[in-house]
Amino acid sequence: MRPNTTVHVGSPELQASEMKQEAKVSPLKNFVAGGVGGTCLLLVGHPLDTVKVILQTQPKASALYSGVYDCFCHIVVRQGIAGLYRGMGAPLACVAPMMAISFLSFGLGKRLQQSDPETTLSHSQIFLSGCLAGTFTTVVVAPGERIKCLLQVQSRSGESRYAGPLDCAFKLYKDRGIHGVYRGTVLTLIRDVPSTGLYFLTYEYLKGALTPVGQSVSQLSTPNILLAGGAAGILNWTVALPPDVLKSNFQTGLSRTLYKPPEFRRPLSTEGNRE
Repeated sequence: MRPNTTVHVGSPELQASEMKQEAKVSPLKNFVAGGVGGTCLLLVGHPLDTVKVILQTQPKASALYSGVYDCFCHIVVRQGIAGLYRGMGAPLACVAPMMAISFLSFGLGKRLQQSDPETTLSHSQIFLSGCLAGTFTTVVVAPGERIKCLLQVQSRSGESRYAGPLDCAFKLYKDRGIHGVYRGTVLTLIRDVPSTGLYFLTYEYLKGALTPVGQSVSQLSTPNILLAGGAAGILNWTVALPPDVLKSNFQTGLSRTLYKPPEFRRPLSTEGNRE
C-alpha cells in the first residue's frame, strides 16, 4: 500500500485564518516581537550555548573539561557568571532582524506555494517554507555565529585577542575581508536549512493538532504553544547538532584557508561521536 502523500497540516479553514492573520502583521511588529522574544531566548540559552561551543571545539586528546557540568563550573569559578555570557553581543544584535526575516520568509514560502489563501498546504510544503526561512536567515546568522564562537572560545587559551563583538568583526574584516566575517556560511546553511524546515513543520503540525475543532490557532493556550514550540525545538536541534559541531570547529579554526577538508575530517576522524 502506498503511503498517503496528501496529509495536510490543519484544516483549510484553519490555514486560511492563519494566512489572513499573518498578512495583517506589519514588518515592524515582526521585528519588535522577534527582538523581544529572541532576547529572552538568548538570556536563558546563551550560557548553555557557551558551554556547548567550548566542548565542541576542545581537542579530545587534551580536553580541559570532562562534560557539561565540569565546564559550566570551571567557567563560573574562573570568570564568574559573565563568562557564561561571553560573545552574546553579536547574536543579541542579530536576533531581531533574524527572527523577523525568519517569520516573514516562512510566510512568503507558504504564499508562493498557494494559488489562493484557501489552498491547504501539505507537510512537504510547510517543510519547504521553513527551509526557505533557514536560507534567508543565514545572511544574518552566519557572521553572528562566527563572531560569537570566536569570543566564546578565546578564554580557553588564556588570551583575549578580541575585546568584544565589534572589535572581532573589524579584525576579521581587516585580516580576511568579508570572507573572514562569513567564514562557515556553507556549514551554517547545512545546519539551518533542514533543521528550520523541521522546526516549522513540527510547530505548525502541533499547533493544528492542539487546536480544538472550530477554534483558531490564536485561541491556543500558552501551555499548548509552549509545548508545540518546545517539541519543535528539540527536533530542530536533533537534526542541527551534527553540522553544528563541524561549524563550530571550522569557524574557530586558525587556518587561513576558507574551506580546508582536514578541518571537517578532524572532529570525525580523531574524536568520533561525542557524548
